[in-house]
Amino acid sequence: MKKLLLGIFAFFLIAYVMLCVGIYFYQEKIIFYPEKLPENYKFKFDGDFEEITVITQDKKHLNSVLFKAQNPKGVIFYLHGNGGSLREWGEVAELYTNMNYDTFILDYRGYGKSEDKINNRDQLFSDVESAYKGLLKRYPENKIIILGYSIGTGLAAKLASMQNARLLILQAPYYSMEDEMSQKFSFLPKFLLKYNFKTGEYLKTVKSPVVIFHGDKDEVINYKSSLKLKNSFKKGDSLILLKDQYHNGITDNLDYQNSMKIILDSDKK
Repeated sequence: MKKLLLGIFAFFLIAYVMLCVGIYFYQEKIIFYPEKLPENYKFKFDGDFEEITVITQDKKHLNSVLFKAQNPKGVIFYLHGNGGSLREWGEVAELYTNMNYDTFILDYRGYGKSEDKINNRDQLFSDVESAYKGLLKRYPENKIIILGYSIGTGLAAKLASMQNARLLILQAPYYSMEDEMSQKFSFLPKFLLKYNFKTGEYLKTVKSPVVIFHGDKDEVINYKSSLKLKNSFKKGDSLILLKDQYHNGITDNLDYQNSMKIILDSDKK
């Protein structure tokens, strides 16, 4: 009997170790779900837009699109979620261009027409910073708004902590990826996580005003994550809970749209 129990224990131990190894080495496939587009793909967005190539520090080419308003008051740097590509994400730009803001959306490595693939957290931070520096050649920094959605909120908060943008807006943010891992996969050791975006820590050094939107029925990232982020707020920062809103579709939420109109209309700086 003792030998049988030891055999069962050894089996589950080996299975657990193999699971951990698999999660560590295939983490990118678990977290990121890019849609790849051919290099000659032609976007079919309404309105005026311009494709821009972002050159990374290691000389890779990332695809981005700048959607242009008729009389822009500034630009929104939109950092999208973990799935899809600009083909779909470009649709969110219409809301902001109608509010007289140009909208810049970057496809991460391996997404859309962007080269290469995501390999580590610092690489992502560096790529986003390269894109931001490109925007600084077109717009004064006090006219740049950083907006992150879902996985993009950690990237947006990190970028804002290193720069001095006009405003930081987060849609459905997590407190940290480690916190999300603890909630959903508590049986896994934390050292496996290569992409621990620490939104709560980044907010502590963000000089820009911060506005967070979160649906109270978010089934992917619980809105309590945003309640935790409030602990990092400075005077003037705000959290807006969207009633009956799930994780997807925040841009289409009328309360969100009305709040954004007020925020952007009051942006006089």
